Amino acid sequence: MAIFSGLGRYTDVGLLLMRVGLGAMMIVHGYPKLVGGPEKWAKVGRAMENLNIEAYPTFWGFMAAAAEAFGGLLLMIGLAFRPACLILLFTMVVAAMSHFAKGDDLLRSSHAIELGFVFLGLFFVGPGRYSIDKR
Repeated sequence: MAIFSGLGRYTDVGLLLMRVGLGAMMIVHGYPKLVGGPEKWAKVGRAMENLNIEAYPTFWGFMAAAAEAFGGLLLMIGLAFRPACLILLFTMVVAAMSHFAKGDDLLRSSHAIELGFVFLGLFFVGPGRYSIDKR
């Protein structure tokens, strides 16, 4: 259609909007976990038991919270973009597995799964022109 023919030139703007929106929401999810302290970190970190990793749940929980909070910031500004996408993808895989291990159905697990696909896609597409990585 002629009405959409010139929209391809706004790809970088679209990527910027996606990065900022998703990054902000990841910070919203991660910050409370990050400031929750060791008790919260241990609770979150127990999700690694689904990968048969039972040691150091406090460490793993802190890493998950940091991945969401700082990974969201990196996503927003487009710095270390692809490593941030991979770390966030791994975090979402563990989150989805945690839902399934608790007996949740696909509907309850879908948010983590959907975000995992978004981070995987962004890993391949890259941050776009309006990012620190491209400067």
